[in-house]
Amino acid sequence: MILRLAIASLAARAVTVCMTILAIALSVALFLGVEKVRTGAKGSFADTISGTDLIVGARSGSVQLLLYSVFRIGNATNNITWESYQDIADRPEVDWIVPISLGDSHRQFRVMGTTSEFFDHYKYRQGQSLALQEGALMGDLFDTVIGADVAETLGYSVGDPIVVSHGIASFADHKDQPFRISGILEKTGTPVDRTVIVSLEAIEAIHVDWQNGAQIPGQSTPPDVIRQMDLQPQAITAALVGLESPLQTFALQRAINQYPEEPLLAILPGVALQDLWAIVGVAETALLAVSAMVVVTALIGLMATIFASLTERRREMAIYRAMGARPSTIFGLLILEAVLVAAAGAIFGLIFLYFGLSIAQPLIDRNFGLWLDIAPPGGQEALILLAVVAAGAIVSILPALRAYKLSLADGMMVKT
Repeated sequence: MILRLAIASLAARAVTVCMTILAIALSVALFLGVEKVRTGAKGSFADTISGTDLIVGARSGSVQLLLYSVFRIGNATNNITWESYQDIADRPEVDWIVPISLGDSHRQFRVMGTTSEFFDHYKYRQGQSLALQEGALMGDLFDTVIGADVAETLGYSVGDPIVVSHGIASFADHKDQPFRISGILEKTGTPVDRTVIVSLEAIEAIHVDWQNGAQIPGQSTPPDVIRQMDLQPQAITAALVGLESPLQTFALQRAINQYPEEPLLAILPGVALQDLWAIVGVAETALLAVSAMVVVTALIGLMATIFASLTERRREMAIYRAMGARPSTIFGLLILEAVLVAAAGAIFGLIFLYFGLSIAQPLIDRNFGLWLDIAPPGGQEALILLAVVAAGAIVSILPALRAYKLSLADGMMVKT
């Protein structure tokens, strides 16, 4: 009986009730959407590199090594000698190892020297491999493969020439050894998108006529002569390592960290990513707080709507009392109305969220490399919706108490 009465009462105020439901639905959709983005960003962040057991570099900090080797942020404190790299590569625990050489740039994009094995072993987003959007991998000493963001930002296509600059923010260009774009990678949502990839030998080739960070005056070796040279590097910046068995990870990490020939550091990418997220993830708390405040504002609006309607409904409440309704019935009626409005808002908010995700998911993935999983609502979403309904009941207590105290005589009184 009281449920039918509550539904009829809400239907009589359809416009106001629908606006309140819409406000709650949008706030719930925003809150759940922020939570989806937060978990998606954290997942994409953790999936920046997968399938790599260790990252090896010069001894520094784990986050610093992760930043320059994976995210191309900052610089290495030192390099690894080629001999040390070979020693690690020859260890029986190592299944594969990929060297990385950093230090140069192209129009603010980092240039990375590596081997063809980088394209075989670098994985992201739970094991996905790099794929070419167009073109082919490096087939010549002066070929380069560029990331999707590099191509889009600079308007490059396969076959275009590019000139690498010495250092990160340098005006000194390697103009005498230009590269040719042989391929463009598919967008991955990782730092690879913002990287110009060349071979390790190419890094050595463009520095043949350089010494102490500057080109030797008057010296320019022809590319044909450079091709005949021994271009084995003397040092690299870091290395990605895959092991025969994950059980050997900690033993090899300890051996590398205690390497007697030079100070080296081996880190577990997953652990370092968690440390880095602990630093940069502070913003997620602030974002959630703002979204929660939007939901609270919508619920306060619900309370204000109920308060505002009390004056208009005083005669209605008096009639209920005159027909035998107890004060507790009036109290329960208002609570039930608020619960129904909050529940409708929560349900429509969930519908809005999944409708928006179905449209935005491919766009966000393509433009930002952020994968938002569209999965059935889980326990966390259910708890959030129940919390919204419970909060709707709580905010209605004050206006319900006011209605509870309205007397029959006061309700029937005609004011002049």
